[in-house]
Amino acid sequence: MYHKTGILPAYKGVPCSYNGDLYDPLLLDHFQRPRNVGELVAPAITVEVTNPACGDILRLSVLFEDGIVADVRYKTRGCTASIAAGSVLTMWLEAKQRMTLAELTADMIDQALGGLPMESRHAAVLCVDAVKAILRAGERG
Repeated sequence: MYHKTGILPAYKGVPCSYNGDLYDPLLLDHFQRPRNVGELVAPAITVEVTNPACGDILRLSVLFEDGIVADVRYKTRGCTASIAAGSVLTMWLEAKQRMTLAELTADMIDQALGGLPMESRHAAVLCVDAVKAILRAGERG
């Protein structure tokens, strides 16, 4: 069950460390104050992608108007990095043309978060998977 903020309540405000090293302040900012949390209704396209290895789930909603992202929201259930990555993803998507969305890479999300530990890179890959799913769903509908 998703919390109304889009993240599990247990994650909100929890000190974040990974093997004793703090995450980058950019990542912590997006984790503690995630942007664009929520869902959009039709005609927005909503997809849900899962990382079967760790169980993280990302639900992404994108509204296109004239081929441009007019609004975007997300919800996630997962680790600190996944929550922050979803937030950064929505900011990257804002006002992008549909045809440029395929340019997103996991490295771009990683860099936007100030660098992810190798064990957390799955969060960036999950974002790319969600964008690919949005593009596929848009082709069908």
